[in-house]
Amino acid sequence: MRTVVFFLLVFGSIGAYASTAKEELQCLAMNVYHEARGEPVEGQVAVALVTMNRVAAKNYPNTVCKVVWQRRQFSWTHDGRSDRPNDKKSWEQARKIANFVYNKYTSLKSMSAGAIDITKGALHYYAPKHADPYWADYKEITREIGGHVFLRAKKHKS
Repeated sequence: MRTVVFFLLVFGSIGAYASTAKEELQCLAMNVYHEARGEPVEGQVAVALVTMNRVAAKNYPNTVCKVVWQRRQFSWTHDGRSDRPNDKKSWEQARKIANFVYNKYTSLKSMSAGAIDITKGALHYYAPKHADPYWADYKEITREIGGHVFLRAKKHKS
């Protein structure tokens, strides 16, 4: 009973929390779908991880939806096209990946001190086939998966 009371005090209502988690999963699935639906599953997981890495990073917003909709961070959010998923199979895959990363992988990652993060802490990625961003020169490549290059801030040599 104490847990329920604590939960209600912190989150206001169980329904409100469920709605927030549902919205967060929707935002994460939309990002995976629009950014990586043509990529192998590992690449789709990596895109979800970059999103979650940003949520955990101090220089980014602290929710999935705020990260995804942060101004000009992901091309699909400002390309002027419909955001509605129209490939049912890819949408279902994106939803499964989002659910796994949001609910399972992120907790496993924290328990392993980040050792199982396949992006190695990446906060950025780009597709060389579609873009050559100036900022990539100032980052360290951590992985290349499918058509994406994953990057993080360069470590300073001491």
